[in-house]
Amino acid sequence: MADLIPAQTCAEPPTVTVRPDDSLYSVPLNRIVHLDILLPPGYHASTKTYPILYLNDGQDLGRLKMTAILDSLYQKRAIQPFVLVAIHAGDRIQEYGTAAQADYMNRGSKAGLYTDFVLTELIPYIKKQYAVSTDPAQAVFAGFSLGGLSAFDIVFHHPDRFSRAGVFSGSFWWRSKSTADGYRDETDRIMHDLVRKGNFHKQLKFWFETGTEDETSDRNNNGIIDSIDDTIDLIDELVKKGYHYNANDSRSSDIRYVEINGGKHNQETWSAIMPDFLTWAFPAQ
Repeated sequence: MADLIPAQTCAEPPTVTVRPDDSLYSVPLNRIVHLDILLPPGYHASTKTYPILYLNDGQDLGRLKMTAILDSLYQKRAIQPFVLVAIHAGDRIQEYGTAAQADYMNRGSKAGLYTDFVLTELIPYIKKQYAVSTDPAQAVFAGFSLGGLSAFDIVFHHPDRFSRAGVFSGSFWWRSKSTADGYRDETDRIMHDLVRKGNFHKQLKFWFETGTEDETSDRNNNGIIDSIDDTIDLIDELVKKGYHYNANDSRSSDIRYVEINGGKHNQETWSAIMPDFLTWAFPAQ
């Protein structure tokens, strides 16, 4: 006889609650930052605090089908309940990037200001308004493309605030020189260099995804597209720094890497792999 699943309480349906267009004014960014907040089932009837996921490019929740994904995972009890803070992008070409350095075209010039917003305005606001944990071990940051680069940069450099980073098709090509100015993979990819110069923090863990059709560029003509090369090379730098990578067992690894055959640089691919990320970031207890 199959095990019976306890009935949900009548106080709240077994679905997420969406609070669209919460917002706050950011002094560093000099703009209103719009947020969508997704609360787990049972949130309003509970007195506990929840883990939290901050997500760049939060304006894309609809295309990502995030509400349906979360409802399905909660109903399967595949993840633990958490609060999702979806941050709508502003001038993403300038606000996303690496805080320490803009790229060779001065893209990412406001990445430091964006990091300042996250650390000094967004996190205190969310902790005041919602029942979320103050423990860095319960905080995750994720993003897509340039937003993935931003999320990784913030987590890697602020282990006192976050424990995990999720990167979908990350823009790890971000570089300090153009190919016309003598660019070299070994020295001029900004995030790789920042990892080399950075510190090891044993509590950090990283999730990466690429698709075999993320792009067509192949700088070194090795038959592997740049997005895959750049991501694998970054993983190699993390391993050299001291992080453990076991491709066959993500449970014993600090790093999980998922390469999707036929995966493209779009929300449909990222939506399809989202359950893998969420069950990694918030495994059922």
